[in-house]
Amino acid sequence: MTTDQMAQLSNYLTGSAFAVLWIAFFCHVAEWISARREAPVAVAAGQGPVVTADHDADDRPETPDRLVGIAVSLTVLGTLLLIGGSVTRGLATQRAPYGNMYEFGVTGTAIALTVYLFMVWRSRIQWMGGVVLAVCLGILTMSVSSYTPAGPLVPALNTFWKYIHVTSIMVAAAMFMVGAAASVLYLVKQRAEDRGAVGPVLARFPAAARIDQVAFRVNAIGFPMWTFGALISGPIWAHLAWGRYWGWDPKEVWALITWIVYAGYLHARVTAGWKGRRAAYLALVGFATFIVSYYIVNLFISGQHSYA
Repeated sequence: MTTDQMAQLSNYLTGSAFAVLWIAFFCHVAEWISARREAPVAVAAGQGPVVTADHDADDRPETPDRLVGIAVSLTVLGTLLLIGGSVTRGLATQRAPYGNMYEFGVTGTAIALTVYLFMVWRSRIQWMGGVVLAVCLGILTMSVSSYTPAGPLVPALNTFWKYIHVTSIMVAAAMFMVGAAASVLYLVKQRAEDRGAVGPVLARFPAAARIDQVAFRVNAIGFPMWTFGALISGPIWAHLAWGRYWGWDPKEVWALITWIVYAGYLHARVTAGWKGRRAAYLALVGFATFIVSYYIVNLFISGQHSYA
């Protein structure tokens, strides 16, 4: 297979993954819609959901229903296709597949979905699937919109540190994506619990406190990876490429802003006891700064990282 054929195969695999993941997302939406036909659920203060129909909550099935099972299966398929698209892109370019914004988005989303599926296997968090897919599809859409044909790296990127720096950033970004999805779910579920009634759709999600813990744990894993990738290996790479460790390039500035926001989030949770709504909003602010760094800076702000 020639490199051109490999690049074309990568495009087909990535496009197929995009379509499959959209179908998986709509399966989650269909499950939410079907859930609305169930009996309403009331929530007492400080307690979990209490079903108000004639049947008891213990009689509700614990395993995901058919639509959720289909959605998770399609997510597995879409993730495998996305991994295939990333691998074949690397084979086509004969380098690691994260030399530009398109490749970073495809590979990073594949990592995020792999993290999510691992958590489904270990902790049964398939209830996050619809929101996780929404976030991942948003990132993929931004990546596809900035598609770059397969080609060699610019000289500044062609060092061993690209593997260390970019891999750390991508793993951190994957964690932040899952954490953002959990934070959104928490805010929705907590608002419903505060009002004293949870509808049949939200009743399928765990208590808000558990969702909050999931958000905290994945963000806590992502933060040290971002610290190492953005503030340690990144400056080392910059020194090798440009002869300086830090130059206040727009990409560097926004990476630092992202680090500051997530550092504040974790510090507030650990030392000030911030939980719940305030912590969730702060986590979403951190994810918004990541999106600015990933998308806005790359496309609309000129700098040494504009190619990335």
